This record gives sequence, C-alpha cells and structure tokens, in this order.
Amino acid sequence: MTQGEALSILKTGANAFLTGEPGSGKTHTVNAYIRWLHERGIEPAITASTGIAATHVGGMTIHAWSGIGVLSDLTEYDLDRISANERVARRVRNATVLIIDEISMLSAQTLSMVDAVCREIRRAQAPFGGLQVVMVGDFFQLPPVVKRQSTGFLDSPSTQFAFSSPAWTAANPLVLYLAEQHRQEDAEFLGVLSAIRSGTVDDDHREYLLSRVKEEAAEIGDAEVTRLYSHNADVDRMNEIELGKLSGLSRRYEMEGKGPDHLLDALKRGCLSPEFLTIKPGSRVMFTRNDPMGRYANGTLGTVIGFTGGHPIVVLENNEEVLAEPAEWKMEDAGKILATVTQVPLRLAWAITVHKSQGLTLDAALIDLSKAFEYGQGYVALSRVRSGEGLTLSGINERALAVHPEIREKDMEFKELSEAARETFANLGVDELAQLEKNFIRAAGGVETPFTKEELDKPKAAREGAKRLEATMELVREGKSLRQVAEARGRTAGTILEHLEKLVEAGKAQVSELRGLAKGFETEVKKAQDAIRASKDGRLKAIYEKLGGKVSYDTIRLARLLMRD
Repeated sequence: MTQGEALSILKTGANAFLTGEPGSGKTHTVNAYIRWLHERGIEPAITASTGIAATHVGGMTIHAWSGIGVLSDLTEYDLDRISANERVARRVRNATVLIIDEISMLSAQTLSMVDAVCREIRRAQAPFGGLQVVMVGDFFQLPPVVKRQSTGFLDSPSTQFAFSSPAWTAANPLVLYLAEQHRQEDAEFLGVLSAIRSGTVDDDHREYLLSRVKEEAAEIGDAEVTRLYSHNADVDRMNEIELGKLSGLSRRYEMEGKGPDHLLDALKRGCLSPEFLTIKPGSRVMFTRNDPMGRYANGTLGTVIGFTGGHPIVVLENNEEVLAEPAEWKMEDAGKILATVTQVPLRLAWAITVHKSQGLTLDAALIDLSKAFEYGQGYVALSRVRSGEGLTLSGINERALAVHPEIREKDMEFKELSEAARETFANLGVDELAQLEKNFIRAAGGVETPFTKEELDKPKAAREGAKRLEATMELVREGKSLRQVAEARGRTAGTILEHLEKLVEAGKAQVSELRGLAKGFETEVKKAQDAIRASKDGRLKAIYEKLGGKVSYDTIRLARLLMRD
C-alpha cells in the first residue's frame, strides 16, 4: 500500500493499524493525516506508548492521556477514580480521533484498559467509546514488558502483544501496510533489516554487519554518540566511565522512601531512577518519568548544565532548560498510599539499554550486540539509526539476528489484510470515497473547507468560530431552508443569518448559494424584497412596520441578504 492510499483510508474515519518497515513513511503518513485533521478543525489526541515516542510526536503517553498512569491492571474502583478526574474526562470526551504511536510497545492489557476508560467516560459501549483509533508502529520490536498477575475485571489476553487484546479485535482496525521504501540512498543497510524481518539473513548480510564492527570502539568511542547495550550492567559500567571523565564537582542524590520495606523494595525495583544518582555538569541524562506540566517525558534526553537550589538544570535536545526537581513514585490501594519513594527523575544516559532505546531515532549509535539474548533485540537496535553510515558495532552474535516467530507469522497476515483493504477501497468510486470522507468530517465536528495557513495560525477560539460558520454553510449547500438549518444547528434563525452575513462579507459564500433558504416562505421573502426596494429607509424596523408586522424580522433579513447579488 502506498502512503497516498493509506491516507485516503484514514480520511474516512476508519479504525486503522498503520505499519511498515523502517523508511516506509509511517511517520510521514501519520503527520500528513494530523495536518489534514487540523486543517478541518479536528483536534486529534496524539499519544504514544512511551515517553520517548511521545516526545517525538509532540503528544503525551497513552498512560497519561487515559489517566491509567502506571497501573498494570484496572479495577472498578480505578475506573471510577479515573472517570472522576476532570482533566482526564474532559480530554477523553472532547476527542474524536485517538492516535497511538509505537503501538508495538503497548501491552494487550494496557490497550484493554485504555478501551475501558474511553467507554466509561464517553458513556458509549462502542470500541474506545466511538473514537477513531489509529495505531501506528511495527511489531518487529521487543515484546512489551508485562506483569503476569491479574486482579482486575478485564480478561487477560493470551499473549502480551497489543493485537491479542479484545479491544483490538473489537475495534477491527484496517491494516495499512506501507510497502514503498523512501530511504533508497542506503539500500544495503535496509536490505539487512528486511532480511532480519523475513528470516532470510545470508552471508552477504552477515559480512555487511561484520564490516561495521570495531571492537575497540566500545572503550574509545565519541561520548556524544549514544551507546546501546543489551544488559544493564554494561550500561552502568559505561556511564560510570564517562562520568569519571568530567572534571566538575559531582552531586549525589539518594532516594528517600516511606513505607514497609518489602513495598519500598518493589517500588525501587520499578523506578527507573537509581537509588543513588551521581551527576556532574556535562552529564548526559535521561528523564525517568512524565512531567505533569508536560515539559519532558519518560525517556527525554538532555545534558546537565548546572545546579540551582540543589537541583540539576537540564538542557533538552530542543534547547529548552528544565529544572529537575525531585519526583515521587507511590504505591496505592483503593486510594490509600501504601509506600512512596522520592528521587530526582534522572538517570545517566551516555549508554542505554536496547529496550529503553525503542522509539528513538539516532543519527549515529555505537551498539554492542555481542550479548543479545532476546528476540528482536538486534533488529530494534539496528533500526534506531537512520542509515548504515551512522552505525558502529562493538560486537554481534547470531541471536541478534532472530525475531519473534509469532511476529513473523503475524506480519504475513497483516500484509494480506492490508492488500484486502487496498482492493476494497480501490473499488470504491470517487464520489463514494468523497462521501465517506464528508460523513467523517461532519461526525467529528469538522469543516469541509480547509482552514488556510493564516487561519491555522489564529487562536483556537477564532478557528472554532470559523468552524461554526462553515458548519452552517454546509447545511445551506445541501438545500435546507432557514428553519431547517436553524433546527439542525440548534441555533435561532437570527444567529444563522448572522453566520451567513459574515460568510458573504468575507467572500466565503455566494448569494446564489443561499436561495434555497427561502424554501417554504418564498412569498413572504418576495414581499419583503419589494418593500425594501420601495423604501427610502432600509432599516429593518421601518420595513417591518411597512409590512404591518406580517413578515418577521428574520425573513426581512434573509430577503435583504438575497438582494446582495
């Protein structure tokens, strides 16, 4: 399927899973769709499965958006509590399109939880409460990390992958598998990635990878180049080496805890910030949780440039400075806090694990796959870099070339489903496809006539006003009378006429398009027009009195509007 075909299907409002190999244009396509939605006054909820991915798409994590946070299961109490959160409830109710990037890293259980929250808050039993759900990603990744126990009311799926969730099945997303390749300048590197996906790695592919191996690079590499390792121990060792190279004074932050020891131990194991964190100015760091104010997310990278009030100042990759103040992680049960730990939400990040690198896109990386042990580990690490030119390996083993057999089989199914979707939509006529698009725009509360760039630059309130005017005009173009338009819009006839007067004055509507508004009371309109022509005083009140009060003010306004031709 091409990007254009996928975009056409998305515009119909169908639930979809957008996938494809690296370089196939997933990000480009979803960004084009987001832009199309914005131009029609539809604000999508843009989310991702991880903080890094959320940072890249300019949204928030699906966990934060839906209010589920760090929950691994959902009880009836949790659902009531989330629904009572005004901020969460407002954004879920106001949404019409939900985009979830990097869906491969979202567990089936979490997807089911998001579905349950949406249905509860939106008071609708349709999948995800009736939202259009667009899931984006590539399942040739490391499987999501899931906890095995289940104490909530949701059924546990058979496997951890999102596509095994009952919510996925109920949403029945069309598969849009992008088949084009848009990074033709590095065909050899992309050929290796494709071979790993399909399980057809041969000697030529192995030779290419071995040509990128520089065993001494692990110890003498450029500190500015991100290093990826399969094991935490190697990550910690390399970060300590790089920290030791910095000359500034170090600051040490110790995690503080409150609660029973066994619960504190569990919290510490689950916290991405270390129990003891030592940093200096110049330290490469990664944030370990989402900021309630939205300044950073779990996985956001940056560099420490100093300290104030005892807290690190971090400059992010977008050059924004953030004060990393201590954050709190807590364990709750039925609203009661059982234990808490507090620590600066950072960890050293000259080196990170392959698992944590998912969602990153790097110009260059130094990767050690000599100890790869999990399906997909090698593919994930290699596909982080934009091209083979930026790839340096310090080692690689055969396990790094393996991918999950279930995913390879599922990938074939996805390709077949995508082809079926492509053929179905290819057989639709142009008018039929346009009608589906039109129906979706209306259902989403958007406008058919796209906003211009200048209009998009205006405040949201101004765009909302333009949406109201356009919604009125769409009904007029259908040939509805003034009374019918007013009833459909839930407005008075006077308000509708005000909308139309503004549209005509702005050149966004032609008087010839408005003639159908007089349907059902053409005689009264003609009397009003005759009175207007014969009157030297064009005021509404004067015309109304001249007609003996037998023709309404609204009819006189319409008559006057239709005479502007």
